[in-house]
Amino acid sequence: MFSTIMNQILDQDIKYLKGVGPKRAALMARELNIFTYKDLLYHFPYKYIDRSKIFRINEIDTTQTYIQIRGKITTFRTEGHPRKKRLVAEFTDGSGSIELVWFQGINWVLKSYQTDREYIVFGRPALFNSRISIAHPEIEPAEKSEQGMNSSFSAQYRTTEKLKNQYISSRTIQKLMSTLISSVGDKIEEFLPDYLVKRLNLLSLKEALVNIHFPDNSRVLEKATYRLKFEELFLIQLNILKQKYFRKNHYKGLVFSKVGDYLNDFYKLRLFFDLTEAQKRVIREIRKDLGSGKQMNRLLQGDVGSGKTLVALMTMLIALDNGYQACIMAPTEILANQHFETISKFLEGINITVRLLTGSTGKKHRVTIQDELSDGKLQILIGTHALLEDPVRFTNLGLVIIDEQHRFGVAQRAKLWRKNEENPPHVLVMTATPIPRTLAMTLYGDLDVSVIDELPPGRKPVKTYHYYDSKRLAMFGFLRRQIKEGRQIYVVYPLIKESEKMDYKYLEDGYEAFVRAFPPPEYVVTCVHGQMKTGDKDSAMRLFVEGKSDILIATTVIEVGVDVPNATVMVIESSERFGLSQLHQLRGRVGRGADQSYCILMTSHKLTNEARKRIETMVSTSDGFEIAEVDLRLRGPGDLEGTQQSGIPFELKISDLSRDSQLIQYARNVAGEVLDKDPALNSEPNHKLAEQLALLKKTPEDWSIIS
Repeated sequence: MFSTIMNQILDQDIKYLKGVGPKRAALMARELNIFTYKDLLYHFPYKYIDRSKIFRINEIDTTQTYIQIRGKITTFRTEGHPRKKRLVAEFTDGSGSIELVWFQGINWVLKSYQTDREYIVFGRPALFNSRISIAHPEIEPAEKSEQGMNSSFSAQYRTTEKLKNQYISSRTIQKLMSTLISSVGDKIEEFLPDYLVKRLNLLSLKEALVNIHFPDNSRVLEKATYRLKFEELFLIQLNILKQKYFRKNHYKGLVFSKVGDYLNDFYKLRLFFDLTEAQKRVIREIRKDLGSGKQMNRLLQGDVGSGKTLVALMTMLIALDNGYQACIMAPTEILANQHFETISKFLEGINITVRLLTGSTGKKHRVTIQDELSDGKLQILIGTHALLEDPVRFTNLGLVIIDEQHRFGVAQRAKLWRKNEENPPHVLVMTATPIPRTLAMTLYGDLDVSVIDELPPGRKPVKTYHYYDSKRLAMFGFLRRQIKEGRQIYVVYPLIKESEKMDYKYLEDGYEAFVRAFPPPEYVVTCVHGQMKTGDKDSAMRLFVEGKSDILIATTVIEVGVDVPNATVMVIESSERFGLSQLHQLRGRVGRGADQSYCILMTSHKLTNEARKRIETMVSTSDGFEIAEVDLRLRGPGDLEGTQQSGIPFELKISDLSRDSQLIQYARNVAGEVLDKDPALNSEPNHKLAEQLALLKKTPEDWSIIS
């Protein structure tokens, strides 16, 4: 980011900054992840308060959020019980008087402030005992306020209770920031190339950092924010696209040049329905990749039930037609089993060897799989993390498919990718979790993206209803009518056992309630949850799959991998407890047959605004991408750092993926233009840019070869 000297300065331990010291440094590191000068410099304000106006005390009323006054403390007094004392200072400016109140740090306040000295006081006014007061105000001697760095917009910084208890308030951080910028500001060097700064009309890095903390006015604050957001997003996109360019230019892909008997036989003998236009489009995109001579790295997005598994199978058959093996890795045994059963059924009557490998696979069967893999007899292997084990060695792995790939770490995906030592296999990663476009550009920006945005013919959208708990009897009546018509019901609970901390419905009590409402032998109610023994869980699930159970009471273990076309109702208890993505996934368990299906969201009457918005969204739309956009706005992008989630070696400090979508696209376009002219960033103007990317890498591993 900066020259070596600048790096040395900014990498200094924060304890060496005047006003910090070892004790405060340890607290700031623990509470705010501020370890160095640079960490503090990039600890941006979360809001600003206009402090250009100084009120007269006789102008104040308690409808004002914050006020700033100038005057003197005339007296101090303590009030209250000895164990609950409060300190009250009488403060006047000539037009009237106000009380300043402290409930903690009384001795420190008495040592720090004197009567008859002029102060600037800032805080939130409140009415107490018919008098206006300010509790725990920010106070600064008037003469000091006129020194140092000031602006009419006062930056407000996030702190914690532990920091406040040690007198590290937002105001304290602002003072430390003033000290820091006064000390290092002149040494801040630009790293964006001059041609970009001029062309895009950006503030310099120094101007942006100074004005984000101490803006002179709203216009310059806006320009500083834009510069720092662009910088952050540009670096992310530059890193992602640089990896993509490198991979495409340095790794030759296996060429799948023909479509042969395997795919043709499947198409003629086993495909009894037409593909959707979306499936046909995606297969064309994949075939183009496979024949290009470049290694495929493609993300396949498709809502639950959109036909991703069929696309994956047809892609694997192309690999087989060209003499290569293929594998699918799924995050759970349930999902791996589901893939195995679905694909085996599709391939009945075609001479293709398909095997399943999971943690439950017996030793004898494992040895058979390893032998068949090594001599090439085994063509398609489906499994879980067990595929990553060292004894699993392919003869000629040509295609890797990873399902629900966000559940795997980058390192795990890389290990599977390296199962072909001579040539990297093509990679297709799939997800049934719709990803908002802005998030896809950031999380999976190095991948080519295909979307199946169409449901197979005959599938009807699931009708979704919201019932409060008071409507439970009406809900039971609806379920009885569905069962009478021969349908089956899922009921999902957020908890297995009762929780003292959370007032939500729980499975154990719910199971008993449903058995009372749907008594045997007329009805069969079964139960599945994660704490059951595997055998018991499988038996209960089998009863439901075989249609011998009317109602399956479960936790979210049935979120993925359970396919029962006859199940037409999904009841989600305490649905306010679930996120939008999870609600959408659960709803996707029904609507898999030709009959009309329903999702019933049960909640208490006590709903937060956010929970209400989630429920309203689920009722109003079944579009997974629309739901994902709402989810992103409500929850934010979450933790984008680290290999477990995404592999992005950047922490977002100022950007917001849900609000800055246009800027993300713009930053990506600019990054693409830079790399088109200089893919390795070797030219003199881009030299510091390359240094900056290297500095921001938090991992020594090179993940650029995989998605």
